[in-house]
Amino acid sequence: MQIVPSGPRRRSVVLGAAGAVAAFGASSTAPAWADERRPPRPTATHGPRAEAWIRRVLRQMSVEEKVGQLLVTHVYGARADSVDARNTSEYGVATPAEVVTKYHLGGVCYFTWSGNVVSPRQVAALSNGLQGAATGADPGLPLLISTDQEQGTIVRVGPPATQFPGNMALGAGRDARAARDSAAITGRELAALGINQDYAPDADVNVDPGNPVIGVRSFGSDPALVAELAVAQVEGYQDEGRIAATAKHFPGHGDTSVDSHTGIPEITHTREEWERIDAPPFRAVIEAGVDSIMTGHLVFPELDPSGDPATLSHPIVTGLLREALGFQGVVVTDALDMQGVRDKYGDDRVIVLAVNAGVDMLLRPPRFDLAHQALLAAVRSGEISAERLDEAVSRILRLKLGNHVVHQPLVDEAAVDATVGTPAHLSRADRITEATTTVVKNDAGLLPLPPGERRVLVAGAGGAAVTTLAQAVGERGASTQALATGTRPSDASIASAVAGARENDLTVVLTQKAWDTRVTDPEGRQRRLVAGLLATGAQMIVVAVQDPYDIAYFAEAPTYAVTYAPTTVAVRALARVLFGEVSPSGRLPVEIPSATDPDQPLYSYGHGLSW
Repeated sequence: MQIVPSGPRRRSVVLGAAGAVAAFGASSTAPAWADERRPPRPTATHGPRAEAWIRRVLRQMSVEEKVGQLLVTHVYGARADSVDARNTSEYGVATPAEVVTKYHLGGVCYFTWSGNVVSPRQVAALSNGLQGAATGADPGLPLLISTDQEQGTIVRVGPPATQFPGNMALGAGRDARAARDSAAITGRELAALGINQDYAPDADVNVDPGNPVIGVRSFGSDPALVAELAVAQVEGYQDEGRIAATAKHFPGHGDTSVDSHTGIPEITHTREEWERIDAPPFRAVIEAGVDSIMTGHLVFPELDPSGDPATLSHPIVTGLLREALGFQGVVVTDALDMQGVRDKYGDDRVIVLAVNAGVDMLLRPPRFDLAHQALLAAVRSGEISAERLDEAVSRILRLKLGNHVVHQPLVDEAAVDATVGTPAHLSRADRITEATTTVVKNDAGLLPLPPGERRVLVAGAGGAAVTTLAQAVGERGASTQALATGTRPSDASIASAVAGARENDLTVVLTQKAWDTRVTDPEGRQRRLVAGLLATGAQMIVVAVQDPYDIAYFAEAPTYAVTYAPTTVAVRALARVLFGEVSPSGRLPVEIPSATDPDQPLYSYGHGLSW
C-alpha cells in the first residue's frame, strides 16, 4: 500500500511486511531534508544521527510550519473527511483533515464530545486519515495524537476498550506491577487506535480532601506512593505500551479547593513543603525518562511571586522544571481554554507567554486562529526568538522520533479487534480491580454476604453503577430492586428509597462525592438520603463509588466500602468482594478527616479490613 499525497511537495508512506514503516521518499518533489536518508531508528533519539535529522528538518521548515508544530487542538468528526459546521466555525475549514493541513498541526487531541470516539475501528481509521493529511502536506511530519485516558473517572475511550481502576484505586491496591500492567495494556490498546500519547499519569499528591479537580485522579496523599506508582505507569505506557506518557500537573495540583477549569487555584505550600510533598513524583518520573510533562494552571507564590499561573511562569517551567529538575522532554500546557490561565491575560497573550516560559506544546487554545496569528506575530517581531522556537520544535521532533510515530504513523485497522478489549486484557483488569476494593467498616459483621435468596434494594448515585450492582447481586440468588436517585436525590426519590429499605431485607446505597456540597450536591441531598435509610434500622451497606471521603458524613453507618470509581469493572469487583468470592485487600491511600474536626483523622492512611 502506498499513499501519495497531493500538493507542491510530496512524500510517500510505505507499509512494509513487518508493519507500517514511514520513510521519506526520495523523489524530485520530496522535501530536501527527506531525500537521501531515512530518519534514525527510535532507539537513537539523542544520538548524532537524530540530531542531524532534526537540524535538517528545521532548516527546511518555514515559520508557519514550525509554529504549527507547537499547536494541539480538538477537531470535530468521526472521520478525517467528516464535514462538521463546528470545524468551520472554529477553524474556517470543514473537515478534521483540513484543520490539520491548514495549521500544520503538531498534534490532535481526541474527545467523545467532539465526535472522535465511536468505535475502535472508527478511531483507528480517523487516526490514519489524519496522519495521511499531516504527512501528505508540508512539512510532512506525522501528528502526536493524544487523549486523556487516565482510567477510573477520566476516560475518553470507553468499552469495548479495557477499563481499569483509576489512580486512587491503584493507590489502594499498593501494587506497582498492577499499575504498570494497567498502563501497559491501556497503552497497547490506544496505540492500536493510532493514539500515540496519553495525558497520563496524574502525578499530583492529593493532600486536600476537598480538592474538587484532582481527588481520585491522584494515587493518594503519600508522595512516596504517588512517585512509585507514577513511575510504574510511565514505564508501562512507554516501555510496554509504546506510547508517550505525560505526567501532570506540574508543579503539583493536589492541595487546592479551587478547580482550575473555573478559577485560579493558589497553592500555599512553602518551598520546603513543595520539595517534600509535590516534587517527589515529578523527580521520579523525570529520572524514569517520562516523555512529556503537563503544566497546571495554578499560582504558586513560593515558586513564583509574580502571580502568574505556572503555565506562564518562566521561573517554574524553565527555572524549576528544566534547570533544577533537569527535564529535557516536551512540556505541554493543560487546556488553554480553562479559566485558570485566562483570567490574568488575554487569549492572544497567553500562548506567547507560555512559549517564552519554556512550554513546547500549546493544548487547545481558545479562539484558535487568534492564537495562531499571535504566535506568528510574536516570532516575526522577535518577542519569541528563533532559538526558542527551534528549541521547542526540536523537542517535539525528538518525541515523535522516539515514540515511533515518524517511522510508523499508520495503524492496521483490521488488527484492532485482536488488541482492544481482549479476554486476557479484561481478565487482568478484573484481577487488578478486585485488589483495590476497600472495606472501611464492618461493625455489624454483615460482610461477607452469603449467596442465596433475599430481597435487596440497590439505590443511590450513579445510574449505571446502581443497575450493574443490582444485576450482580441478582446473579447471586437475590431478588433485587434498583433505584437510581442521582447525586441530588429529590424528596420523592428519598421517600421511595426509605420505603424500599423497609420492604427489603438489605439495602446497598451508593454515594458519589457526597462530601462536595459546593458542586456535586450543593444541598447535601445524598446525606439526607443516607440518613433517612439509616433511620429505618434496616440492614444497610454504604458504598462510596468515587471519593472515599464520603464516610465522614455517614460515621454511624455500620458497613462501608469504597470502589473509587462508578465503572462497571469496579462495581462488579465490589460484588465479588461483598459476597466473599475474593477477600478485600485495598487500603486507604489517603487519610479521611472527621467532618466535625478536620484536624482529627476519622480513618488513617493505610486502613482497610479483610477476612
